[in-house]
Amino acid sequence: MISQAPGAATSTGGKSILRVSGLNVYYGESHILRDVDLRIHEGEMVCLIGRNGVGKTTFLKTVIGLLQQKSGTIDYDGNSLQAQPPYKRARSGIGYVSQGRDIIPQLTVKENLLLGMEALPGGLSRNRHIDPLVFDLFPILEKFLGRKGGDLSGGQQQQLAIARALVGKPKLLLLDEPTEGIQPSIILDIERAVKRIMKETGISVLLVEQHLHFVRQSNFYYAMQRGGIVASGPTSSLSDAVVQEFLTV
Repeated sequence: MISQAPGAATSTGGKSILRVSGLNVYYGESHILRDVDLRIHEGEMVCLIGRNGVGKTTFLKTVIGLLQQKSGTIDYDGNSLQAQPPYKRARSGIGYVSQGRDIIPQLTVKENLLLGMEALPGGLSRNRHIDPLVFDLFPILEKFLGRKGGDLSGGQQQQLAIARALVGKPKLLLLDEPTEGIQPSIILDIERAVKRIMKETGISVLLVEQHLHFVRQSNFYYAMQRGGIVASGPTSSLSDAVVQEFLTV
């Protein structure tokens, strides 16, 4: 076990965009998340690392509201999310790209992107113009606007899923293993796109990831084991011991 005490380190920066304290989540009688504390500041990328099954996806689903906490607090942009359903969390500026992408395969690329704009004030009734930034980031999507999402490659579907979240203009983007099962060249494209998004928009990112190169692009890391945070610190100090403990299979 890494000797860092839970909560001993916090990410650095200005105003907190997300602050989670004492979070406990159950699946039935199973205690999945245990007293999780985590903080993200504006314009920062934080990576949550850990082996499969330790609770990382459960954490993201709880932040976006797909799962409810038993106890603890989730404060986003200075406000509690306790009573907010997922659609209100999305409209408040939280974008979510799930593991497995969850694009709608029967809809075209354009239709999938338009669905992402439901997170904007007024939804699709007031917003029909797709921000050209997403096509600048992922040029293949503009070429394939009329193609069904299910006909895209895995890497293209992942780009579509990220773009769909971005058109909702989030302040905080939750990414659940965006490089899983994707060829190396597309992984680098996604890494570059995320870094550019942060630089140009000031968005904050919470990344769940196993790919070490992508992990090292973040500002700060939290390591999870058995549903609790057991190590944290600046990613620049991420040691081989932590990598061996939490990322090596």
